[in-house]
Amino acid sequence: MRPGAWFLYLIECRDGSIYTGIAIDVALRYAAHASGKGARYTRAHPPARLLASVEYPDRSSALKAEYRIKQLNPAAKRRFVADLSAASEKELAENKTP
Repeated sequence: MRPGAWFLYLIECRDGSIYTGIAIDVALRYAAHASGKGARYTRAHPPARLLASVEYPDRSSALKAEYRIKQLNPAAKRRFVADLSAASEKELAENKTP
């Protein structure tokens, strides 16, 4: 994690809905959501698991990305998460040492 970095994160809630937010420390923010001290939405729709997080260089970039993701329907959000996972797995495979 770089100094000044912000993260976009997506949480799958127990009812299957997806919550999107930004934070400097995703683990701390997820813990707040899980304990009922996070956003109003996650108090009514408790989190089940963290789906993904993406690093951005600053708060402004993270906010813009959050806005774009919040415009997507749930199926498109899940495709976004799947694409991130696939890209991450590909990167891991390419960086393996023989």
